[in-house]
Amino acid sequence: MKMISFAEFGGPEVLRLVDAEEPHAGPGQVRVAVRAAGVNPVDWRLREGQVLGAHPIELPAGVGLDAAGVVDEVGEGVGGVEVGDFVFGEGASTYAEFAVLSAWARMPAGLTFEEAAGYPSVVETAVRVLREVGVEAGQTLLVSGASGGVGTAVLQIARVRGIRVIGTAGVVNQDYLRSLGAVATTYGEGWVERVRDLGRVDAALDLAGSGVLGELVELTGDPAKVISIADLDAPEFGVRFSGVAGSVPEALAEAVDLISRGTLRIPVEKSYPLADAAAAHVDSQAGHTRGRRVVVV
Repeated sequence: MKMISFAEFGGPEVLRLVDAEEPHAGPGQVRVAVRAAGVNPVDWRLREGQVLGAHPIELPAGVGLDAAGVVDEVGEGVGGVEVGDFVFGEGASTYAEFAVLSAWARMPAGLTFEEAAGYPSVVETAVRVLREVGVEAGQTLLVSGASGGVGTAVLQIARVRGIRVIGTAGVVNQDYLRSLGAVATTYGEGWVERVRDLGRVDAALDLAGSGVLGELVELTGDPAKVISIADLDAPEFGVRFSGVAGSVPEALAEAVDLISRGTLRIPVEKSYPLADAAAAHVDSQAGHTRGRRVVVV
């Protein structure tokens, strides 16, 4: 089969389209013929060797955690899914023609494979950080870098839970944030004052790693009320860095429920052929994404 792999840590240029042996489903797993794979910041952080403490890997290594595809092998002890089912979920080395998933759910009706591939990790992350930051219905959450995949999920899930959200993003994404139910404002000079003018902030999420943790602590008044998924310097500010996944099956179940009810939608900003995975990483690292990027197999 064809897959994306890297044999050394480095920039996007280390990614190669290679021939590899097909993986097979072990106990508690399914194998899918991949139709699309989600592009996540952790993919290029691992490629650069940034987060090996939380995600140890052995080179050469594949790339990708999220996928949507057609089940073609069912491992021992797995029930409720059959060969031919359309599923989306998390696994390993998903930028490939075949991948093994360790957590999955049936794709909700109406989703394309490209759309479905964009949900698993971002919904798990959104559910996790909302829980960890401890924000409740009736309170106000500030989301820094709100227009990307995780931000898109956070804003919609928070709205369903009765949480008011202030989101920061670039000028071109202000209407997008408002369409998701957020009070929108721009980042850049004077952004702290603009947020203060919008009211009290009870908790904050840093989703972009743009060097704003000090300001988020200032706005909330408590580093324990700030969570980052993008700034590795978070501990220096007394802020928790959230990088360990929670229950993926629970997050997928919540995603299926919200998608089916029409209260969660994560758009795909751009799709890339498998051979252009390096370009997907370049664009992902540049930021300013509205929704998700996916690799199509």
